[in-house]
Amino acid sequence: MQKKVKKVSKFVNQPLDFILCAIVFILMALGIVMVLSASAPSALAQNAESYTYAGRQLMFGILGVIAMFIISKIDYRFYKKFYWPIYFISCGILLLVAIPGLGVSANGATRWVKFPVLGQFQPSEFTKIGLIVFYAGYLVDHKDELRDFWKGFIKPLCFVLPPIAILYLVQNHLSASLIIAMITCVMMLMAGTRMLHFIVTGVIGGGGLGAFIAYKLTTGGADSSFRLGRILSFLDPWADAKETGWQVIQSLYAIGSGGLFGAGLGESKQKYLYISEPQNDFIFSIVAEELGFIGCVIIICLFAILIWRGILIAIKAPDTFGSLLAVGIVSLVAIQVILNIAVVTSSIPNTGIPLPFFSYGGTALFILLCSMRSSTQYFKGRQ
Repeated sequence: MQKKVKKVSKFVNQPLDFILCAIVFILMALGIVMVLSASAPSALAQNAESYTYAGRQLMFGILGVIAMFIISKIDYRFYKKFYWPIYFISCGILLLVAIPGLGVSANGATRWVKFPVLGQFQPSEFTKIGLIVFYAGYLVDHKDELRDFWKGFIKPLCFVLPPIAILYLVQNHLSASLIIAMITCVMMLMAGTRMLHFIVTGVIGGGGLGAFIAYKLTTGGADSSFRLGRILSFLDPWADAKETGWQVIQSLYAIGSGGLFGAGLGESKQKYLYISEPQNDFIFSIVAEELGFIGCVIIICLFAILIWRGILIAIKAPDTFGSLLAVGIVSLVAIQVILNIAVVTSSIPNTGIPLPFFSYGGTALFILLCSMRSSTQYFKGRQ
């Protein structure tokens, strides 16, 4: 027993990974500055105060940093004991938006919950991390089944269906559903699920799913028309430049006008009510306009270093559970970065995915910083 306690204590007191810590703080600082720059005109118009959004983002950033260092003192293997309760909590918390008086609607979707004292938060951000913990624990406990098609492929995927269904049907949150599904697939592959199972299922199910989506988009109601408009605006934004294509076109104008070195911090023109809510999903276009191509490359490189350090932590984690936790968190960051930049550059249809550390959202920033607890540890190899 003493040997086990000593082993755990040695792990918890591992030295800081200063590179990853530095990248996290740099990205957070840059993100808060860009939220201030991007949101100032709209905040001034709405609240007669330019610092409204940036002030909230800074507050959640400080709280997140404090929580990150507190959580870093907890042995991550503690969470493995409770991965089933965490799963049910992660699913149940999504239903809070359906409770009258708690759910908050905006832009045609109900994705937020507001408590009188605690304030407003987005349950889906908690669910993303909760499901990462759940799958890390589940895949470790069922590692002997992962090569089997039914027990190691179909069965684990069934657990991701309830939260995805709730997100889509209750919250109208397709982007979060997409992120959770992709993270789940990455974790299953890294745990040992056969790639062939994904390929065969993707080929067979992809055609049927595509046909179903096409049917819903062309014959459905207002929500289907909205999603169809996004796809059509991606194919030809200028066909409806004043409606469905407006956001994408203004984003491309912002990126193009930034040039090599940008117009200068705070000098964006598109944020003056041309791009809707520029502090949210399209903040990268404001970054490109103000900091230019060089600034964008630097930020992308920072994200690349963050992902690289996360992969190293996954490789050097003392056990499989820790490795899969790191894989899930790295996937969460990497997927959102890739999809967000693809959206603002009109490389894929608009999916409403935020840019980690940059897009305005206190819940997302707080949870992301909490998940960076691995950034305070440097694993020196499996024991």
